[in-house]
Amino acid sequence: MDADSFRRALGNFPSGVTIATTADADGETWGITVSAFCSVSLSPPLVLFCPAVSARSHDVFRRAERYAINVLRPEHRTLALRCAKPGADKFARAGFRTEGGVPVLPSALASLVCRAFDRYDAGDHSILVGEVESVQVNDGLPLVYFDREFRELTPSPLLAPPGRVDRYRDLPLFDTDGADGSHAA
Repeated sequence: MDADSFRRALGNFPSGVTIATTADADGETWGITVSAFCSVSLSPPLVLFCPAVSARSHDVFRRAERYAINVLRPEHRTLALRCAKPGADKFARAGFRTEGGVPVLPSALASLVCRAFDRYDAGDHSILVGEVESVQVNDGLPLVYFDREFRELTPSPLLAPPGRVDRYRDLPLFDTDGADGSHAA
């Protein structure tokens, strides 16, 4: 397997786009765009994100006792690009405010303020697990990263509500004759 094929395969998995934010011991704020983010546990409420070891802010996040994960909307695309670049002034005119000692983005689809729970080495990234202390949730749709580009979701659900046509209802789940080598579960 070559690295480009691996990247292309992973690019076929859409992910939300977040900005992780923290403040260091000197009060300097740090932010990084992250698509490797997910929930881990409901009880206790845990999430994780995976910053690249090569990121300038990696060690700051690795040492941080608190940080926030801000789930972005399509209108945050420019901010996501800014936070993905090293050395950029990530917080200028972005509307962040401080909550629990860390920057949060009030206009985000969701913001989760976390206390560091655990840290793991994982190849060229770290896995940082945080226990969620507070959340802010807003209505809207997420910014999505798919096939190496930012995308928007359509507000149309795949399963139509009663009285509406479901365009996927009659499609088979798999090739029932097994000609493709698949088998029913």
